Amino acid sequence: MTKLLASITSLLALQLAVHAESGIQAISPCKGPIGRSLQVLTDSAGTLSPDGAFTSQGYCSSPADVPNLGISNAAFWLRFNARNDSKESALVLHLPHPELDDVQVFIHRGGHLMKIAHTGQMVGRGLRSDIESEYAFHIPAAPGEETGVLVRLRSKKQLQVPMLLQTESDFSAAKAKRHLFIGLYVGVMLVLALYNLFVFLSTRDRSYLLYVAYIAAVGLTQLAFFGTGQFHLWGASAWLSTNASIILTLLTATAATEFMKSFLRTEVLVPRMHRAFKWFYASFAFCLATYLFIEPMIGYPLAQLISGIYAFFFLAVAIKVSRSGSRQGKYFLAAWMVFLLGTIAFVLKDVGVLPYNLITTNTMPLGSAIEGILLSFALADRINILRREKDRSQAEALAMAQENENLIREQNQILEQKVMERTAALQDSNDNLKRTQAQLVQSEKMSSLGQLTAGIAHEINNPINFISSNIGPLRRNVGEVMDAIQAYRSIPATVEAATALAAQRERDDRIGLDETITELDEIIHSMDEGARRTAEIVRGLRNFSRLDEDDLKPSDLNLGLRSTLAVLAPQYRDKVDLRIEAGELPKVECFPGKINQVFMNVMNNAAQATLARQDGRPRLVTVSTSANEHEASVRISDTGVGMSDDVKARIFEPFFTTKPVGEGTGLGLAIVYGIINEHQGCIEVESEPGVGTTFTITLPLRQARMQEQAA
Repeated sequence: MTKLLASITSLLALQLAVHAESGIQAISPCKGPIGRSLQVLTDSAGTLSPDGAFTSQGYCSSPADVPNLGISNAAFWLRFNARNDSKESALVLHLPHPELDDVQVFIHRGGHLMKIAHTGQMVGRGLRSDIESEYAFHIPAAPGEETGVLVRLRSKKQLQVPMLLQTESDFSAAKAKRHLFIGLYVGVMLVLALYNLFVFLSTRDRSYLLYVAYIAAVGLTQLAFFGTGQFHLWGASAWLSTNASIILTLLTATAATEFMKSFLRTEVLVPRMHRAFKWFYASFAFCLATYLFIEPMIGYPLAQLISGIYAFFFLAVAIKVSRSGSRQGKYFLAAWMVFLLGTIAFVLKDVGVLPYNLITTNTMPLGSAIEGILLSFALADRINILRREKDRSQAEALAMAQENENLIREQNQILEQKVMERTAALQDSNDNLKRTQAQLVQSEKMSSLGQLTAGIAHEINNPINFISSNIGPLRRNVGEVMDAIQAYRSIPATVEAATALAAQRERDDRIGLDETITELDEIIHSMDEGARRTAEIVRGLRNFSRLDEDDLKPSDLNLGLRSTLAVLAPQYRDKVDLRIEAGELPKVECFPGKINQVFMNVMNNAAQATLARQDGRPRLVTVSTSANEHEASVRISDTGVGMSDDVKARIFEPFFTTKPVGEGTGLGLAIVYGIINEHQGCIEVESEPGVGTTFTITLPLRQARMQEQAA
């Protein structure tokens, strides 16, 4: 029973096929598309089997040479009979439209359908005929024989069917022309890209690099439309083959935008239109995301719409920039119009307004190539413009330089006159300053001398008092002794002499002659002590001032410090505790008088700083000395009020003082600093407010001049 039903079913299918085939138009090889001779069936659900589709009664004739089946999820079946009127052994069915996701080809022979090819962007290479790199298939038909052909097509993009039925020789000739055109196109685009890349490496102008990126994007996009990309470049990836055209189209639009922004300076010339670019970028991203991840049937037409609007927006920008007088804008406008016209012609060919031939099928790549050449001319002209601008700017710079030279020459003359006048004024000011400085230095010296004189007067006054206070008693005692001696001398050598001598002795006892003689010895000793102390003070004064020494000589710094303390001691006795802790020092080559002046100024300041304390702490000034094999050091420390960092930073400035007006000139430490520098030494200060200050004076043991003389 089962076998009987199968036989009946096969017989009915064969009868239906014969009946259906009898209504199919036979097509012979021809030069153009065979769309008007095709029968088209729409399979909305995409579930029809090949047998069911071949025998279906729902076919209708195509009204165009290139049927435009739109954007749909449906599958489309196309059938016809291929009749071989040539002398060749087979025919070639060619579909020169690479944007096909799924292509299946069947032939009907001997009452049976046989699949001869299955390919497409979503399928990959699949079951192919022996014709590579094309959607082209051999249709076996002997001369004078007819073969039924059934084609199933499906695509998520705009589905157009430029179907050709050719002999093998005609197909080979057309294929050679097409490959020659593609080769020429790729060669032109490569030359343009490499040339402008070389110019970019020479000029470092960003516009040339953006143009190279734009040319690369345009070239890859056209290769996708040619089908070369999916057959030779990214055919191993079905996803990339399916989506390459829309991705590359939006990438090309982005590269074109960046090139236009840089080349036409849209931010300056058309700022409002320049701000609109970011909205188009957002639209591109939205379209691509919709196509890839949401719904291709919505994303693809939306991308076509946005791309069309953007193309005319580009045209408006180019017109606006060219009207501003920009030569580059005019070049860009011409280039873009050529590309736009090529694209429009390509679209009109697809909708049947223009005939389908070699020219109309290649208007878009041809337009892109001409656009690239015109833009290269524009970029070359940009070099000329930049050169002219550079020459003009150099000429302006030269003229400005000459004008500046004349102006500078005049200003130099005026300046020289003013310099001479100012020099004379500065000379006068300098002379006045020197006189003032000399007066101030002299004033500082007189101040130090006044302190020195006060101390000396106080010290010398004591031994002088020893002498002056003893002159009266000495005169009285000497008179008494002389009276006694005279009395002894006047006694005659008689009996009465004994009585007189006894009386004189009684008188001697009465006046205390023995005590007078003893007191006389003490007075003489006191006067000797006063004279000795006076000589010692004078010697200390000479040691301090060293006024008799005006050249470098080895000096004992400890001796100078002691002399200075001796001079300062009377002024601060019972007020400040002055101590010296002298270490062993070798002789130091210096100007002794100047070094003693340094000690005097620093120690005097230290004593005054301790007197300024009112907190009851001990008022102590300590001087210590030490030495190594190269230098000697003197540390003068006090327990005074100390200094802040700001004051410490300025203490060696001339005329700077923290003392009340009338109590200091501000030159003491400035003179100290100068003397120490003169001796090639250094002076360092450590101070803390409320704790005290330490001055460390370091002097080389030998001066450079003495070392040179010794050498």
